[in-house]
Amino acid sequence: MRDPLTALTDTFTSFLFGKIETTRLPVRTSTGQAQAVYLPTAAPGLGDSGVIIGREVYSGKGYIYDPFQLYGQQLPAPHWLVLGESGNGKSALEKTYVLRQLRFRDRQVVVLDAQGEDGVGEWNLIAEELGITPIRLDPMAALDMGIRLNPLDPAITTTGQLALLRTIIEVAMGHGLDERSGFALKVAHAYVNETIVERQPVLMDIVEQLRHPEPESAEAMNVAIDDVRAWGLDVALVLDRLVDGDLRGMFDGPTTVGIDLDAPLIVFDLSHIDRNSIAMPILMAIIGVWLEHTWIRPDRKKRIFLVEEAWHIISSPFVAQLFQRLLKFGRRLGLSFVAVVHHLSDVVDGAAAKEAAAILKMASTRTIYAQKADEARATGRVIGLPRWAVEIIPTLTPGIAVWDVNGNVQVVKHLVTETERALVFTDRAMTESSRDRDLQLTDDALRAAELEAEERAAAFVEQHLSDLDDSSESTVA
Repeated sequence: MRDPLTALTDTFTSFLFGKIETTRLPVRTSTGQAQAVYLPTAAPGLGDSGVIIGREVYSGKGYIYDPFQLYGQQLPAPHWLVLGESGNGKSALEKTYVLRQLRFRDRQVVVLDAQGEDGVGEWNLIAEELGITPIRLDPMAALDMGIRLNPLDPAITTTGQLALLRTIIEVAMGHGLDERSGFALKVAHAYVNETIVERQPVLMDIVEQLRHPEPESAEAMNVAIDDVRAWGLDVALVLDRLVDGDLRGMFDGPTTVGIDLDAPLIVFDLSHIDRNSIAMPILMAIIGVWLEHTWIRPDRKKRIFLVEEAWHIISSPFVAQLFQRLLKFGRRLGLSFVAVVHHLSDVVDGAAAKEAAAILKMASTRTIYAQKADEARATGRVIGLPRWAVEIIPTLTPGIAVWDVNGNVQVVKHLVTETERALVFTDRAMTESSRDRDLQLTDDALRAAELEAEERAAAFVEQHLSDLDDSSESTVA
């Protein structure tokens, strides 16, 4: 029964205007036109457990990502590939990601810092803020009692030492060791480990044994002693470069006492090494094996291994094979490998194309910043991005990237808090994402309004990170 007041109102209206009925006519249209009638929708996010990255551009929702929380549910592997040209925000993303991860008490991070200015690496400010002293590998400083990493450190297993020596030699020579050279190296290494017990064996011991092999080595294979010496000559010359060549001082002595492998952040500063020389992949090989045998342990910690200029790793087949083995620890011991590369063509078109493809396949998370159109198309083909994502990559502005997390593709705006800004954005001339870009636009009213919105969003991120400090022990898997 209708309300009396409503009935009276309807009767009075009909008396004045007559009875009016409206009929909804059918609308015939195409799906392309009809979609504009409905509000836009966004794909589901990755959940609310982990660290916040920023916000999704199309939905405005907060974007939270953590490979350890997603592993086994939405991620088959915790490894991450970051791509994009310089000046678009890769560096800012890496640094804020590490700072936010370190708010969890069971996280530990190693960074290979290959860039820098003013005599220090790019991560120096963050290391200082956390009270960490970077492990600065510098041939000149090493000669003056600087940092040393010993490939024959007793903390590395005998098998690991031999594998490391082979990798160093193969990287330097550009090809694999033949059976005879491999035999000479093996017997020299075995003799040194058996006879030197009062101190750490060092590379010079291996070089001397290769130059002057023991008669027993020849007798065991029923060959002449001169043959064994000849087989090991090339190997000795390569190792001599680490002892008395341009890399001397860094690897030809006992490991420096005091390197803290239990610190929450470990930074290897490689900024004093020529990035285009053979020294860089040799360094990568030594650090990779050294970490494998001294840092990665079954102690339930979640570890992140971040490598800048990662094409130095993937471009060498021998080093790439070593890091493939390292990546397999991700499932068993909780290691997330983060590789930062400018262009995918740097690795997929190189000598280690097969190994690079295997490493890319292990990276279930891919973040792509702005690239040129042809590079974006090539990237899309290799990693299987949807067409719409490939088309917008060349149009992305600094700080915005396409995120592909095992097929969940979103466009994400990275947000930086005021606390992080001083550590992330430096005043160097050639850093990615400079503060000067913002300062030049402060008089623009439109930009000012946008910055105000960004500050509100950054405040939200700051609050989220503050909440993590209070609840990390109970929320970390």
